[in-house]
Amino acid sequence: MFDHVVFGVSDYSAARDFFIKALAPLGVTVASDGPLGVELCRPGSQSSLCIRRVKEKATHLHLAFTAANRKQVQDFYRAALDAGGSDNGAPGLRVQYHASYYAAFVTGPDGHNIEAVCHEPDA
Repeated sequence: MFDHVVFGVSDYSAARDFFIKALAPLGVTVASDGPLGVELCRPGSQSSLCIRRVKEKATHLHLAFTAANRKQVQDFYRAALDAGGSDNGAPGLRVQYHASYYAAFVTGPDGHNIEAVCHEPDA
């Protein structure tokens, strides 16, 4: 659905490091890095996440990233916590959304709710 998502962060260095480390288990890497900010995507993907430097306080976002399997959700959660995020919902089923909705939530440096979700049933 999306080609790219762009958002500003108040602490660019912290946010850049957080997203690079937290999204690595999902196969996300740095596509470009420059004076405006950093662009992250999966190799071969047309979709990207762009983090920009801004002076004002960033607005609240909920970003959900697709995981190929439940292990990736768990790996994302650990990596995001190791990168400085705080727990906002440990890996687990969220049956209120649907029977196979397996997700983890972490609050990032600017207070954004960052999620990794797998919609596949357990293997």
